[in-house]
Amino acid sequence: MPDLSDFREEYGHDILTKESVHPNPVEQFRIWFDYAVSQKITEPNAMSLATVDEHAQPWLRTVLLKAYDDRGFVFYTNYDSRKGKQLANNPKASVLFPWIQLERQVIINGEVERVSNSESLKYFSSRPFGSRLGAWVSQQSSVVSSRSLLLAKLEEMKRKFKNGEVPLPSFWGGYRVKPKTIEFWLGGKNRIHDRIFYSRREDGTWSIERLAP
Repeated sequence: MPDLSDFREEYGHDILTKESVHPNPVEQFRIWFDYAVSQKITEPNAMSLATVDEHAQPWLRTVLLKAYDDRGFVFYTNYDSRKGKQLANNPKASVLFPWIQLERQVIINGEVERVSNSESLKYFSSRPFGSRLGAWVSQQSSVVSSRSLLLAKLEEMKRKFKNGEVPLPSFWGGYRVKPKTIEFWLGGKNRIHDRIFYSRREDGTWSIERLAP
């Protein structure tokens, strides 16, 4: 077994306080997200999405954030995928943005709802032609015997939609994670990390607390 005990980095290039953050966590997320984009890290909108199946088994995968505002954080997928079925059964999720290069993480917990069909159509229409075809090709999370079958299906879709008009599949669209809590984590020296935790109150406002690292 490899010894990983010496794999460590010393954090602490910045500090985060209750007084320094924005009172609205979505606005604080925008500040951090814009900074992540400015630092040109790979896929700053990549987020780990955790859902839970009917046996209370968590499942984790990476998806891409495609929109956000005070209503929540939006991603798109196949409704019949594993995560889609799990969200239909238990519409709650946890999201993590692992901006390790910046010594930052953001964790979002909340309930999940489908976005409107018009929102899904608007985003779907903005995708490259190949990506729109890909949504029709894959029965996401189902077992396939070979990659060649997927490629054959892709060629079939190219012929079917050769005029470039690819309709929105009925089984594909967006989900919005409506945040109940949002935590901002900043690496600190000697493992004294900063953790600022927002929790939505009944009236829709946010409480802000510091958590121990």
